Amino acid sequence: MTLSPRTRKLVLSLHIALSVGWIGAIAAYLALDVTVWRSQDAGVLRAAYLGMGIIAGWVIVPLALAALMTGILVSVGTKWGLFRHWWVVISMVLTLAATLVLFAEVRTIDAYARIAADPSASADHLRALGGTLPHSIGGMVVLLVVLVLNVFKPPALTPYGWRKLNPAGSRSTAARP
Repeated sequence: MTLSPRTRKLVLSLHIALSVGWIGAIAAYLALDVTVWRSQDAGVLRAAYLGMGIIAGWVIVPLALAALMTGILVSVGTKWGLFRHWWVVISMVLTLAATLVLFAEVRTIDAYARIAADPSASADHLRALGGTLPHSIGGMVVLLVVLVLNVFKPPALTPYGWRKLNPAGSRSTAARP
């Protein structure tokens, strides 16, 4: 399947917007996570946890799913393909892994937000939750690695890519794209 030039540009633009939005949403979430890590004030902790729950559930999850879907569409609808280039495969695996970790982490975030919403939760109890800082930092790092891969596009072909480029199977006579 190859997308028409106009459709390709539209889908690519949508994918870029969603991916940049995902990174931006994680930046906002990370700011709240750092606030949880540094604060001792129950009101600040409560507000941060509630904000983290809203950002994770209503912004990060939808952006992650939409970026994953448009990324697949861009790869299968263009010359890059889904399995021809290592940078595409690695980007897709990292994006899928980040999305799966996000789904697992959302349960924890929701639980923390429910605890924070309880007015009887003490500052000590809220501080003991500990936040999700390692996951938010890790998520940001993974998405930045994907961004760099997608900008620089290292030229290495997968074995499948080599076979598609040169059906005879000889790597030495095949030109690199």
